[in-house]
Amino acid sequence: MTTRTNDFNLRAQQLDAQDVLAAFRAQFELPIDENGVPLTYLCGNSLGPLPKDARRRMDQALNDWSQRAVQGHHHGPRPWIPYHEEYAAPLAHLVGAEPQDVVLMNLLTVNLHLMMVSFYRPHAARYQILIEQGAFPSDHYAVESQLQFHGYTAKDGLITVGPRTDEDLLRTEDIIEAIEKHAETLALVLLPGVQYRTGQVLDIQAITQVARRLNITIGWDLAHSIGNLPLSLAQWGPDFAVWCTYKYLCGGPGSVAGAYVNARYRDDNKLPRFAGWWGHDKATRFEMGPDFNPIPGAQGWQLSNSPVLAMVPLAASLQLYEQAGVDRLRRKSLSLTEFAFDLLDAELKAQVTCITPRAASARGCQLSLRVHGGKDRARQSFDALTRRGIIGDWREPDVIRLAPHPLYNSHADVLAAIRGLAQVLQTL
Repeated sequence: MTTRTNDFNLRAQQLDAQDVLAAFRAQFELPIDENGVPLTYLCGNSLGPLPKDARRRMDQALNDWSQRAVQGHHHGPRPWIPYHEEYAAPLAHLVGAEPQDVVLMNLLTVNLHLMMVSFYRPHAARYQILIEQGAFPSDHYAVESQLQFHGYTAKDGLITVGPRTDEDLLRTEDIIEAIEKHAETLALVLLPGVQYRTGQVLDIQAITQVARRLNITIGWDLAHSIGNLPLSLAQWGPDFAVWCTYKYLCGGPGSVAGAYVNARYRDDNKLPRFAGWWGHDKATRFEMGPDFNPIPGAQGWQLSNSPVLAMVPLAASLQLYEQAGVDRLRRKSLSLTEFAFDLLDAELKAQVTCITPRAASARGCQLSLRVHGGKDRARQSFDALTRRGIIGDWREPDVIRLAPHPLYNSHADVLAAIRGLAQVLQTL
């Protein structure tokens, strides 16, 4: 064993020994293989593992259903009618907003469409939408379908901003330049807080300020941001944001998503929206009247009553986030990823490039790795890693994503993953 190897082993042990969040790992049921051997799970950017307390909470919800049936809407430890309201405060804390301005409802792309119904209001002078060139497909499909719904085509109505030639990352100045260039015709800017393939964190504050200055509506897809980064939406001032909860928030596969609507729209009853009875004024909702009177704030965008059973696991995870604290989670996240960068530099620099920015302000938990030697070698490396019990994920055309999550991953996990990759590459 080389001195350098010993150094990294010792460093991982020391960092994990000093980890004030280490105990949270025991609060999750981390994946195992068919023989019961624990896997090295670094895929919370795609699907978070099961919080142990979710089982107890789910049993309680099922018992409430069994014992109370319809009366569970009004009675029991957690009545179902106001059920979603319990999530407002912890979600607001994670996105940096007031509880009145966030809501747990639907799934991410549904919420994106609902937001665009209200905030994409094209007319002859302003009708274009700006997105990133490599946008997640669902966002791209949603935007194109909204353009078509309003009678425009992607050719006329869609503006995209991508990395420069031979670069992987978006430049803030290029995004701002595109917004300013098309300021007279832009009706909406929609961007990701974190680019899903590269893991790059965009400068939400700076870009939002430019859009606001030019009177252009701006929204953010925070699918890879919430639970990953400290956010301050109320301070930054976008018009809206949407996110899912099954990634870093560990809400379970297909768990209920969230939305943020800026406080300046709380009492705007004339803002167009697709309405449903759960968004109607709570005091008169059950009078079943024909006139829609939206609840002030983000709850006014709800359509239907809450899918309670789909929300239950998220409560367990959000409690852990509250106990851990955003600041401590961020510090550990940076420690995990910095350790990974140092390992890559020391042991894999000639064979692997990390396309995620190293600057702390421009990265979250996710590191996106490109194996030298082409797509086939990269894919073989990823498949071999998986067979070794190191679970990341693959994104076309040639990216391996590893995301050490500060709630349940350790520096030893990072060490195992990078060392595993090094061993795999020796055989290819």
